[in-house]
Amino acid sequence: MTSPRPGGRTARTRAAVAEAVQAELLEFGYAGTTMERIAQRAGVAKTTLYRRWGSVGQLVVDLFGETAAAQIPPPDTGTLEGDLRELGRASIALLSVPPLRAVFDVVVGEAVHDAAARAVLTGFFATRIALAAPLVERAVARGEAPAGTDAAEVIRLVGAPYFARAYITGDPLDPAVADRTARILALAVREGLLAG
Repeated sequence: MTSPRPGGRTARTRAAVAEAVQAELLEFGYAGTTMERIAQRAGVAKTTLYRRWGSVGQLVVDLFGETAAAQIPPPDTGTLEGDLRELGRASIALLSVPPLRAVFDVVVGEAVHDAAARAVLTGFFATRIALAAPLVERAVARGEAPAGTDAAEVIRLVGAPYFARAYITGDPLDPAVADRTARILALAVREGLLAG
């Protein structure tokens, strides 16, 4: 796949296609989404979509990779538990936005059997972890966490309960999940259970 030129007509086309993909996924689900209807909604030629992306799956994966750059800024509440709670709540809120959730659902599903989707999803989480790691480093500096605390593992564990609910158990996502996880995780960090 070639990289599109930034700005101009290409940027407008990508924006129209992204909007059309979200609308299709919401209305028809992944199985019912077609390149033909995406092209019609976006006002572009079907051949343009096939030439640039090849399939609905690759189209969704590519657009997810592009929009995943809009990261949740790491909170700074002054406490580790507060930061973990706010990080979890912001992530749950993001997963609760129907168009974004529809795209995320497709990428997660595609990542099971498609190497490109797996690479995009892995990159997304690696970036999220790197951006949020400083909140653990601040906790170490404040004396809330022992030196050597594995910041990346702390951030992974913040997301584990709500991703398990979203993609395994189907249990509802609500802020109480983030609050409970933050309390448990902050306690585990203070006890040194995540120190190397």
